[in-house]
Amino acid sequence: MPPLDPTAWTCPAPLRDHPRIVMGHGGGGALSAELVQHIFAPAFGGEVLAQMGDSATVSLGGARLAFSTDSFVVRPLFFPGGSIGDLAVNGTLNDLAMSGARAAYLSCGFILEEGVELSVVARVADAFGTAARNAGVEVATGDTKVVEAGHGDGIFINTAGIGLIPAGVDLRPQRVVPGDVVIVSGAIGVHGVAIMSVREGLEFGVEIESDCAALGGLVEAMLAVTPDLHVLRDPTRGGLAASLNEIAAASGTGVVIQERHVPVPPPVANACAILGLDPMYVANEGKLVAFVPREHADAVLDAMRAHPLGGDAAVIGEVVDAHPGMVVARTGLGGTRVVDLPVGEQLPRIC
Repeated sequence: MPPLDPTAWTCPAPLRDHPRIVMGHGGGGALSAELVQHIFAPAFGGEVLAQMGDSATVSLGGARLAFSTDSFVVRPLFFPGGSIGDLAVNGTLNDLAMSGARAAYLSCGFILEEGVELSVVARVADAFGTAARNAGVEVATGDTKVVEAGHGDGIFINTAGIGLIPAGVDLRPQRVVPGDVVIVSGAIGVHGVAIMSVREGLEFGVEIESDCAALGGLVEAMLAVTPDLHVLRDPTRGGLAASLNEIAAASGTGVVIQERHVPVPPPVANACAILGLDPMYVANEGKLVAFVPREHADAVLDAMRAHPLGGDAAVIGEVVDAHPGMVVARTGLGGTRVVDLPVGEQLPRIC
């Protein structure tokens, strides 16, 4: 066995004053937020960018549009339940869906590493096209670039998506108020654990498949009950904890979660226990969290459970006046713990 070389190690959650980019800057937590706040936002400026949602809401020719872009660098390229191709489509469409938009068009940029097999590129492209067609979305434009061997990781994909926001729909964290009910659409932590299982060659007794899916149909079913949903998020990087903290901070409210009500499937709970992970911080790719006015919560929950992607939807908490900007969880033992914004990411390169 070769000697360990500490100088080659990387840390997903480094010191906050780290002078160079590290993996934690891509984790969707506090380091990512600081990168955007201190470098990108001042450089770009603009009222639209200041929305800082999963997608931007823009007006064009009298129509309200949702516009989003994303990049996908998941490793490995193929995993139980999907591939980087499915993930790129569904991840982008879900960003649009969180604005209540009906997705219409996608762009697709493939960055290919010299030496990657054409058969692999074809598999990924087929998966991308199939996922787009299944979602009723057209790939309208694209681009291809090739980088030298050793300067990529097989395939990276960049996307942009655009969709139309129906009249009367206004989903943003600033609408969240005390008394709102917090609902998740199903079991959390599945995607991140599925990626880790194949990346590290781990076996947990049963195969854990990614929950990668396009959530537009589920969101439409929810909006059909009432357009007065307050905010939606798909808890990807940083998991459910990151999404809840972002909403609490933007709305200036507190969030209380009943830990025993958060749906964590036993295989995910067991895997997280083995790996020393908290399921609240593990990424998802086919789940959403909704903040719903209390008077509509029961009807919205019923509509979610009637949809194939919301059968395990559950109420997990509520919005409160106390501790504004903070998320706390009531534990099964009767205690309370703070669910903080993650600094970096427990599982890098999961999307």
